[in-house]
Amino acid sequence: MRHPAPALTVIGGGLAGLTAAITAAESGAHVTLQEAHHTLGGRARTSEAPYLTHEGPHALYNGGPHWTWLEQRGLIGPLAPIPALEGARLRFHRGGVLRRTPPAGLLRLLRHRPERVPVDEDFTTWATRVAGPDAARAAAHYTAVALFHHDPGSLSARFVQERLRRTAKVPPEAHYPVGGWSQVVDRMASRAWNLGVRMETLSRIDALPTDTPVVVATSLDAARRLIGDSSLTWQSGRTTLIDLAVRSRRGDAFAVSGIDFPAWLERFTAQDKTLAPHVESLIQGQVPIAPDESKADGSARAETLLDLALPGWRERTTWRRDALAQGRTGALDRPGTTWRDRPAIDRGDGVYLAGDMVAAPGVLSEVSFTSAIEATTLALRRPVTTRGLDLNRA
Repeated sequence: MRHPAPALTVIGGGLAGLTAAITAAESGAHVTLQEAHHTLGGRARTSEAPYLTHEGPHALYNGGPHWTWLEQRGLIGPLAPIPALEGARLRFHRGGVLRRTPPAGLLRLLRHRPERVPVDEDFTTWATRVAGPDAARAAAHYTAVALFHHDPGSLSARFVQERLRRTAKVPPEAHYPVGGWSQVVDRMASRAWNLGVRMETLSRIDALPTDTPVVVATSLDAARRLIGDSSLTWQSGRTTLIDLAVRSRRGDAFAVSGIDFPAWLERFTAQDKTLAPHVESLIQGQVPIAPDESKADGSARAETLLDLALPGWRERTTWRRDALAQGRTGALDRPGTTWRDRPAIDRGDGVYLAGDMVAAPGVLSEVSFTSAIEATTLALRRPVTTRGLDLNRA
């Protein structure tokens, strides 16, 4: 006797939602994906021309399993290499000036494998003991590129050390899809479509469906409201995002890492000239800010770096946008916690979570991919029954 093909509903059309939909459809499931916005991609959406920007710097790291998953399906597409000469213009803001090399103590810390670093101790305490206070501070601030947090040293030592090692690797793990992340999103959407996924945009869901298992691939805040589960909380970053277009000038820095304070600025057109009009440079960056600080505080610190990295940038500016990102930059693990302590993927009764704030390993977008694959695997193992959901559970 043949069993009917399983069905699955995916709520959210970002990287996690598209990954879940593709994974399920490849297993033969009937998949419906519902997205509240008119376009797919979530925070991986790329803005429209002439300046192709994202919600903060976006890079695709090749050190995680999501890279293999994308590559096997031909979804990565062309990548923009970092030119050797541009790469030589990575600068470190230290002692009020831009320097060519990071503090030596930071390099000493890179020798320590994350799995040997304590979970229950904050990074500053551990790194100070290993390499001294200056190195600890420098390393913590350098990881702002992957943490979007104003005080990375207060987070779990193992959590920060993993990101320090991943972001400082040579050759770099970070790669950039030509034309921005939307190119990857479009390829993922095409694959989902070809696999028979029914994709509905401008479809805002106020209650979970009860006739299929469901993967909720939204922000954690949206999932908490939709599921009615007040326990769905976890700390994320708060940062000022800077998007800036300037007329190009020879000698502009490629990227600046904040050592005096957490920050990261990067000239994305150094590797991908399609992101801005000819003879213009597109700079994107982020400056994490404390809970009592404003977006303007982050912008002011970004301008300190711009004055050093791009002389005369004010007179050369052709376009600028500053924004505040809060709770949209991935999970942060405090001392004593790991990714296993975040909100569980399996919420019971046929409901599964996916996204960058849930209990799955990885760095930045890798968490979205790994959680989506796990959520889909669990959902398709569930017997084909009609769910009875208690949407009022606490």
